Amino acid sequence: MIKVAFHTLGCKLNFAETSTIARQFVNVGYERVPFNTVAEVYVINTCSVTENADKECKKIVKQALKQSPDAFVCIVGCYAQLKPKEIAKIKGVDLVLGATEKFRIIDYINDLNKKQFTEIHSCEIENANVFTSAYSIGDRTRAFLKVQDGCDYSCTYCTIPLARGISRSDSLSNVLDNAAKIALKGIKEIVLTGVNIGDYGKGENGNKKHEHTFLELVKALDAVQGIERYRISSIEPNLLKNETIDFVSKSDKFVPHFHIPLQSGSNKILNLMKRRYLRELYSDRVTIINQLIPNCCIGVDVITGFPGETEEDFMDTYNFLNQLDIAYLHVFTYSERVNTDAALYPNAVNMVDRKRRTKMLRILSSKKKTAFYNRFKNTIQEVLFEFEQKNDRIYGYSRNYLRVSVPFDANLSNQKREVKIGKIDADGNLIGELLPVLETRNR
Repeated sequence: MIKVAFHTLGCKLNFAETSTIARQFVNVGYERVPFNTVAEVYVINTCSVTENADKECKKIVKQALKQSPDAFVCIVGCYAQLKPKEIAKIKGVDLVLGATEKFRIIDYINDLNKKQFTEIHSCEIENANVFTSAYSIGDRTRAFLKVQDGCDYSCTYCTIPLARGISRSDSLSNVLDNAAKIALKGIKEIVLTGVNIGDYGKGENGNKKHEHTFLELVKALDAVQGIERYRISSIEPNLLKNETIDFVSKSDKFVPHFHIPLQSGSNKILNLMKRRYLRELYSDRVTIINQLIPNCCIGVDVITGFPGETEEDFMDTYNFLNQLDIAYLHVFTYSERVNTDAALYPNAVNMVDRKRRTKMLRILSSKKKTAFYNRFKNTIQEVLFEFEQKNDRIYGYSRNYLRVSVPFDANLSNQKREVKIGKIDADGNLIGELLPVLETRNR
């Protein structure tokens, strides 16, 4: 059997798509192997949110060819759509597939001999208007289920609409079918993924108007048998409606965890970014969540050093986040991206200040996370354990995204158990005490 290995850069959506592409290879007779082993084919699914992601792609190609110098190397994903000619210059790359072509990768691999010249198949992004289903199975104990793709927003710093095309959605019936397939594999948790999942329903069955809303999707999934947890990945604050928050607060399956991009706590910067809300709306969403779901975990995306961000603007963001009742931050240092409006804006922030501001917010994030974790000391939490093992301990997540470890036991993987929460370890995770099964209560 021909061996094929995969490496994924970027978001949960990329992981869902990589897993789907991998199943295509397995279905036609390839053997999937870990990326750090010798293979005849290496497929690298790329991200291009930051400049570092581009550099990481080159590094991964080099790693693959070091393991297997004659291997066939294929690059897919956002970077492949945005900069196919740049990728073609990377030594050892044989095939580059864009946004729509990546799902027909088997059709493009007819000859596994190294190419003298890189072969490129990349559509005009205007033609990326058809939804392709994807979900992950076997990579983690949680499954990533793609429900939406593309974006119609025009945020001035973002290349995603250029890399993935217009907003479009899977049909509700197909989403429910995929959730049922995942349940049959014994997977207990599904993470809903997409580029802009709150926009779900637009582009469903090729219809430009919404056939269903995100709330209708959530309600329908809640009724699927066999799935015990649903987790909503990143959702725009203007699309996270009060009705959805209320439904999650009453659901036994949708867990108390929201990840809501903010990007800046300064209304001036939000306007420059062409975000579709002001910080007052964001604060309102956080307040409503904490009122209805007191122990909810709320994560925040934020960008530092956007063009025109003064020290006063940054401190507005810092102070705004400091007073918000949130659990953690994902902090990104702004980087100029080709073909975005922001790359042409005046008053660029020097890199020293960008990195200093990033460091300040990451320290704040650590404090927020520690404070959130400390709220649950000596409580009993339901933890779904994963495969991950480190220092003779196994790790899992509570419903509200507390990362908890107990002494390693391979039988715990993909099992839900009640755990008494103890102190925070040196890595910032919670140490737990596994309760005997007889003491486990139905929750």
